[in-house]
Amino acid sequence: MKRNNDLLRQMLFEFEGDKDYLVLDRMHLGMSQEDREWQHHLELLCDQGFIIQISKSGYRLTFAGHDFIEAIRSDTIWKKTKAGAKELGGATLGMMADMAIAYLKQEAAEKLGLEL
Repeated sequence: MKRNNDLLRQMLFEFEGDKDYLVLDRMHLGMSQEDREWQHHLELLCDQGFIIQISKSGYRLTFAGHDFIEAIRSDTIWKKTKAGAKELGGATLGMMADMAIAYLKQEAAEKLGLEL
């Protein structure tokens, strides 16, 4: 299954929007293709360390997950990050996080007149 970075971003925002830990009950026999894709991407977010499993069906954002969300919150920065990955011919999720943070720092430096 191919990684869908836009779905990963959407899922992180879902985690952030939850008032408590996000409890998921998507695992069941006869899962739809959409549910299988969602489950796979959930596991990718765990692999990258952006979320962790806290119970059989409960997950929460990690510190790194919160930082990544802050870096990709802006649609402009997200588009630049995806374009940068495309220009490279692909990028790991970790590289995309680094690029997003670099774009965010660049934007902050320009807006605030700081050297970061």
